[in-house]
Amino acid sequence: MTAAAARYHLRGTGLPDGEPVELWVHDGVLSTEPVADAETICDGGWITPGLVDAHCHVGLGPHGPTDLAEALVQAEAERDAGALLLRDAGSPVDTRSFDDHLDLPRIIRAGRHLARPKRYISTLALELEDESELPGAVLEQAARGDGWVKLVGDWIDRATGDLAPLWSDAVLVEAVAAAHSVGARVTAHVFGEDALPGLVRAGIDCLEHGTGLTEDTVALVAEHGTTLVPTLINIENFPSIADGASRYPVYAAHMRDLHARVGSTVAAALEAGITVYAGTDAGGGIRHGRIVDEVESLVAVGMSRHDALGAACWDARTWLGHPGLAHGASADLLVHEQDPRTSAAVLRTPRHVLLRGRRVGR
Repeated sequence: MTAAAARYHLRGTGLPDGEPVELWVHDGVLSTEPVADAETICDGGWITPGLVDAHCHVGLGPHGPTDLAEALVQAEAERDAGALLLRDAGSPVDTRSFDDHLDLPRIIRAGRHLARPKRYISTLALELEDESELPGAVLEQAARGDGWVKLVGDWIDRATGDLAPLWSDAVLVEAVAAAHSVGARVTAHVFGEDALPGLVRAGIDCLEHGTGLTEDTVALVAEHGTTLVPTLINIENFPSIADGASRYPVYAAHMRDLHARVGSTVAAALEAGITVYAGTDAGGGIRHGRIVDEVESLVAVGMSRHDALGAACWDARTWLGHPGLAHGASADLLVHEQDPRTSAAVLRTPRHVLLRGRRVGR
């Protein structure tokens, strides 16, 4: 059961502007105009929009797809970490029934991963026998998702023993154009170097991981305005992935090298003006509810604390079409005793979590 929507009053410092704000909550939305009989729950704290995990997988666990009961626990873990908006970057589990749960985060879905046979994790992707099927499959997943489509851009090619692209440049152009024709955006899993030019020149909207970015492709991404979600806490797993790939020594060495230079890679992307958002890749090998760890990882590679929090909050919300502390916006917000930009400890411990105008979680 969830608590009924209440009338609340909040006064404090709002982010990102850092200016005094006074807000009211009624019928699940924010108001900048007074609301009668509102309970004051914040008088002097720090008020931010709810956090965003811009790359996670509700419905994926360590052993593959989960049942809905486990997926619900995952969504609750995200909520309890303050992540009230999730971009689910590919899942075979249909979580649309969660939209009726007023105490669960909002989920923006990308349908299912699109890959070639034996070129991604088994059970997760729709595998296309012929790449000419890709534009049609993109349209199908655009209809299944919430404005996003997810491609597997590269994966290990066991014939060559290293990362290699899955798609020709020509079919990528067709596929991205197909998505854009119905108003959907396209993103791609991509670890290595070779798949990046074709994806970016095709007009892809976002890159997930992007560990293979080089000086040339950083410039290309910046030129095209492609965004990046580096999933830094997931990249920490690359050495263990390499350890488990002893049959493919070239691939293993490649993964270790990508891991070793990821800090400088993302720093170069930031220096070039590439827009970076925070995503954990939760699901599979990453537990849900770690968005604050990803914020800290972005700080470690050179983002200011203000910008790193924005990448997981107000900036990410704008990118995904969900307003922050605006009149008429859904009352999805966090209240902290102190400035949440000061430390991870503060960011992890909101005094209040409001989702659709209801106090939830902690």
